[in-house]
Amino acid sequence: MDNNVNEKLLVEARQLLKQYSDSFSSKTYDSENNDHDPIMDLFNITPELKRENRQYWGRELGMFWERLVITIFENTRPDLFKKAEMFGRDEPYDFGLGDYAIDTKYRVGSGDSGTLKKFKQYGKMISDLGYKPVFLMVRDDNLPAAMTAIRQGGWTVYT
Repeated sequence: MDNNVNEKLLVEARQLLKQYSDSFSSKTYDSENNDHDPIMDLFNITPELKRENRQYWGRELGMFWERLVITIFENTRPDLFKKAEMFGRDEPYDFGLGDYAIDTKYRVGSGDSGTLKKFKQYGKMISDLGYKPVFLMVRDDNLPAAMTAIRQGGWTVYT
C-alpha cells in the first residue's frame, strides 16, 4: 500500500470518527443489557446510555460500522472494491470485494418475517450472481431466528 493510500485512509477514517464522535457527544435522551462492544467503547457509550434509545444507537452505530468498513476496503483494496448494486429498490449488500458481496451489520435484532425472508433470498440471489455472500457483524448477541435465516441463505458470518 502506498503512502497516498495510507494518508487518504487516515484522513477519511479520522473525519468519520470525528463526525460520529461529535454527533454522539451532542445527543441527550429521555432497560438490562450491560454488554459492551468495541464501537461502544470507541465512543465511550455506556450500556445505560444505549438503553435510553436503543433504536437510535443501533442505527447510528450500524451506519458508522458500515461506513468505516467501506472506507477501509475502498482505500486499501481499490483493485477489488466495487460499490453495491441496486436490484430494483433493494441493495442486498453494502459493497463487493473481489468475488465477495459483503454486508455489514452492527447487530441483527429483527425477526419479522419480511426481514428473515430477505436474508434467505438475498444470499441465494448473490450466490446466483457468482458472488460469495458475507456478513461482517460487530455483535454476537444477534437474534437466533435471524441468524438461522442468514445461514439458510448461504451467508458466511464473521463477528
